[in-house]
Amino acid sequence: MVRPQKIRIIEKKPTATYFKPRTVPLNELDEVVLAVEEMEALRLADIEGATQEDAAKRMDIHQSTFQRMLKRARRKVADALFNGKAIRIYGGAYTMPRGDETGPAGMGAGTGRGLGRGQGGGAGRMEGPLAGGPGGKCKCPECGYEMEHGRGVPCNQTKCPKCGAMMTRA
Repeated sequence: MVRPQKIRIIEKKPTATYFKPRTVPLNELDEVVLAVEEMEALRLADIEGATQEDAAKRMDIHQSTFQRMLKRARRKVADALFNGKAIRIYGGAYTMPRGDETGPAGMGAGTGRGLGRGQGGGAGRMEGPLAGGPGGKCKCPECGYEMEHGRGVPCNQTKCPKCGAMMTRA
């Protein structure tokens, strides 16, 4: 039986969640998905200059877990930059201590929300309106076309029937 993933503490959400090469149409791009906690690891290590030990404490994880997460995040970003892929910052198992999209560690885990998750008993697991579960809609970022979300098929793996761009969760 697989052990459940530990919920990570995120202090700040990124202000932008999608990046793409300027000259390539969205429907022609491959996409790299960077989990919100991977982005937080990059922010703590590369922007704030925190040591791995300090950053791991702030995220309430082990230093070795932080190291693996940071390595995975850097590899994804390098792949996207070098190979001309889009970067989507989305998902993960995290919580924000204050619930107002900010919050230092020590304010009490489980009281915040991360991208629509965190309400109910899941404490940050894939729940809420942006989770890949049943119901909801997929929307085309290029032409605005909307369609019902197909169960078991992520929106970002569905092409728009009108323009061929990859859909996103509405």
